[in-house]
Amino acid sequence: MIGPHLLSLEDLGTEGIVEILNVAESFAEVERRTMKKVPALKGKVVATVFFEESTRTRLSFETAAKRLSADVLSLSVASSSVKKGESLKDTLKTIEALGIDAVIIRHRSSGAPLQATRWLEDIHVVNAGDGWHEHPSQGLLDAFTVRQAWAQAEGVDAASTGSELFQGKRIVIVGDIAHSRVARSDVLAYQALGAHVTLCAPATLLPPSVEGWDVEVTTDLDGLLADVDLVSVLRLQAERGSGECVPSLREFTNSFGMTAARTAKLPPHALITHPGPMVRGIEIASEVADDPRCLVTTQVHNGVAVRMAVLFLLLSGGSMAFTDGEGS
Repeated sequence: MIGPHLLSLEDLGTEGIVEILNVAESFAEVERRTMKKVPALKGKVVATVFFEESTRTRLSFETAAKRLSADVLSLSVASSSVKKGESLKDTLKTIEALGIDAVIIRHRSSGAPLQATRWLEDIHVVNAGDGWHEHPSQGLLDAFTVRQAWAQAEGVDAASTGSELFQGKRIVIVGDIAHSRVARSDVLAYQALGAHVTLCAPATLLPPSVEGWDVEVTTDLDGLLADVDLVSVLRLQAERGSGECVPSLREFTNSFGMTAARTAKLPPHALITHPGPMVRGIEIASEVADDPRCLVTTQVHNGVAVRMAVLFLLLSGGSMAFTDGEGS
C-alpha cells in the first residue's frame, strides 16, 4: 500500500499500484463531469519544486492538486534563490516554513526526493523525476492508460480487473533506456502487474547492468513486433548526451525508430505509448504518432486523474464518499 511518500514504484508493490490505479478510475469519472473540482484536499497546501523543467508533469500535478481543492505553490527555480547559490536543503526548509503539506520534486540528481524526506518533517514528498532513477507517476499513468485501453477492448470495467489484464502481456520498451527514468518506472509497474518486459536498444543506450531487473534484453526490434501487446517508445535524450551514443540519428531511426513499416508488423490489437515530448521523425514517425493505437494524448489526459489519486491517498484519510456528488 502507499506510504507517506511516493519515491519509487518498488515501494508500492502490486497491491499499492493497483490501489492507485483503482482510485484514479474514480477521479477519471470526476474529470468527465461539468464540475471537475472536488473538496477532497480543501485546506491542504501542495508545493511543486522543479529544478528541471517539465511542462507536462508540473502542469499535471498542479492541475490535479487544484481539482482536489488544494492550494498550490509553484517554485520557479529559474528565478529563485537557487540561482544565487542556495542549497537544496535551505530551499526546501524555506518552503517548509510556509506551512505546506506535500512537496512535489523534480531534480537532476538521483536520490534528491529521498534526501528531502530526511530534511522535511511531517511533509509528504512526491518524486516527479530524479536524475536517471525513476519517474513513478509516469509509470503509474502509463499502466493506467494501457489497462483502460485493454479493458475497453474486452468490454470490462478496468477497476474490477486489478492486475488481471497484464497477466502474460508482452511489453517492449524501446529507445534510450540508459538515460530514461521513465523506463525504470515502467519496468517496475508492468512487472509488478504481471507482464513480461523486454528492453530493446543499441548496446550504447542500455544501462551498464540490468541485474535484478528481471527483463529480457535485445537489440533486434523487428524480431519482437509480431508477438507484442504494447510498444513503449522512449525519446532519444540528447540533453543527457544520448546523441553521442549513436553513430547518427538516421541510423538510430532505421534500427530502433517506430516507423510506419514497423507499426504495420504489429498485431492489430497492439498499442503504442510514449511519455512525451515526442521527437517526430526520430524515435517515432509522424504518422505513427497520429495512429489511433498510439495513446500519447490519452496518457497526458490520464496524468491528472492518476496524480489526483496519488495526492489524495497521501494527504487524505482515504474516504471516496465525495465522488458521489458533483463536488464544490
